[in-house]
Amino acid sequence: MPAALADVERIYRSKLPSLCRVAAAVSGDREAAPDIVQEAFVRAVRELQSFRGDSPLEAWLWRIVVNSARNHRRSCRPAVGLTGEEPTPAHGGVDGSVTAAVAALPERQRLALFLRYYADLDYGAIAEALEISAGTVGATLHAARTALQQLLTKEEVA
Repeated sequence: MPAALADVERIYRSKLPSLCRVAAAVSGDREAAPDIVQEAFVRAVRELQSFRGDSPLEAWLWRIVVNSARNHRRSCRPAVGLTGEEPTPAHGGVDGSVTAAVAALPERQRLALFLRYYADLDYGAIAEALEISAGTVGATLHAARTALQQLLTKEEVA
């Protein structure tokens, strides 16, 4: 069954805050995140007829948002971290050391973390969005958490 424009709109409206959080995290540009998401959905609507339906529509849309955010990051090359601001306790107590540790992870690990913990996607949806297997998602998240623990432990010792 082909995807309908109404389905795309429903996902856009219900997931917009999560989509923007992930776009900001992947692109490194919080201010541009809403525009990145908007452009991704414009692309999705234009290419809706190419959606084959062999994966969930939402996962296909997440893939487009992630790729749009990656493209934005490549084109802008921000010189400052994610926001250029000091982290605040409103972000769950995340401090600069955690932000730096996440930034030090390989891209696949960062993306898997963002999609799991910023967007609350399950392993299947992450697999579809990143075009990897669900088993690889599990292994990637495990490796990311292990690497973060090691990086943060080193910093505590130093």
